[in-house]
Amino acid sequence: MRKIHLTLTLAAFVVLLPGLCASAGETFRPKHTIAKLETGVEPVRVVAFGDSITGVYYHTGSRRAWCDMLGIALQKAYPKAKIQMFNAGISGHTSSQGLARIQRDVIDRKPHLVVVMFGMNDCARGDIDTFRKNTEEIVKRLRGAGAEVMLCTPNNVYPNNPRPQARLAKYAQITREVAAKMSVPLVDSYQAYEDVQKKNNTDWCLLMSETIHPNMNGHKLFAEKITEAISGKPISLDDVGPPDDALAHTIKLLRAGKPVKILAMEPYDKIMPDVLREKFPSAKIEAVTWPVTGKSLEDIEVWAKDVRGLKANMIVFAIPESMAQKTQTKESEETFVRKYTWALALCFGYGPSTGDVVPVLPSVTKPVDDPGKSWEALAKRIIRGYDVEFIQRPAGNTKNARQIVTDWVDKHLAAHGK
Repeated sequence: MRKIHLTLTLAAFVVLLPGLCASAGETFRPKHTIAKLETGVEPVRVVAFGDSITGVYYHTGSRRAWCDMLGIALQKAYPKAKIQMFNAGISGHTSSQGLARIQRDVIDRKPHLVVVMFGMNDCARGDIDTFRKNTEEIVKRLRGAGAEVMLCTPNNVYPNNPRPQARLAKYAQITREVAAKMSVPLVDSYQAYEDVQKKNNTDWCLLMSETIHPNMNGHKLFAEKITEAISGKPISLDDVGPPDDALAHTIKLLRAGKPVKILAMEPYDKIMPDVLREKFPSAKIEAVTWPVTGKSLEDIEVWAKDVRGLKANMIVFAIPESMAQKTQTKESEETFVRKYTWALALCFGYGPSTGDVVPVLPSVTKPVDDPGKSWEALAKRIIRGYDVEFIQRPAGNTKNARQIVTDWVDKHLAAHGK
């Protein structure tokens, strides 16, 4: 199997908008790129160009984003292809800042295809006319360098003051208009998010990390749609799990004899350090308790704001059953998703991963009669949005929490050569 070479930093999202036709029945597609993907004779270089919604940040677990998912999806659609993915987005950037670095970050990579997604930050501190001119200039510059281009609208967002939805919708419309004017393939991520939200608001919440940034659930969706826009056929990423590197940072430190700081919710503030001390008797392990007893989900969310400042090497995130069970109505379910999601998001460093985050499902702490209960299933879907492996109770398993954690740690020690 050929390897996909992935260079990370940012990401964008896309859904092909029907109806933009060069002639009746014909839709704009990156035909030269498609030909190269189909033959597999030479590497196909794809650059994702945008802002933090494109990038590898805490929103998706700090290790991968849609750029990686697109590479995987394209490989599924084109098994012969040799694909090189390059992420060229920077947090906070507007289209003006993108133009200023387009030569260095994009054109110098000699891309065959560039997926462009700006607008979220232009909406917050720019003006529409400048955004239109910049978007047109980006297309001209890239085409002048011999690359094919796909334009993406930004995703929709939770209500917020810096980026009001009505204003953001106007920026999405500008992107559509430029795509039509310049005969560029359009991927309408804004409309894709709108469609999900209209159908089921909880499902939409599960695409989002916080107010404006999608999580890995959202990034997978967009990678699927981008691939469909390119290939003309649906591709599913449901079978793509998180990277196989759970505990990698912690194990490396322990094997090197270096101190390890663990921040863990009760009762894992005692369970996880004790299990690791059994495996590494001479280890220097500092355990810090993240209190949950008698706390509300709101308390957990507030406490999470201080997590990054503690600089832990491992964080064990284990929302207890008592909080999870409160998701009985649609309104409370959506509130639970948002608060749980945001608290978990703050466990990740802002940029690339420098530690291990280990979520634990509620049923590990306390077995449930029905592991398919709505709150347990919701927790799984939220955690999958951060691209990390979680500890769960296997079906029919009657072991206590410590035994389950021990088995999980043993599995990863074996995977890392012990």
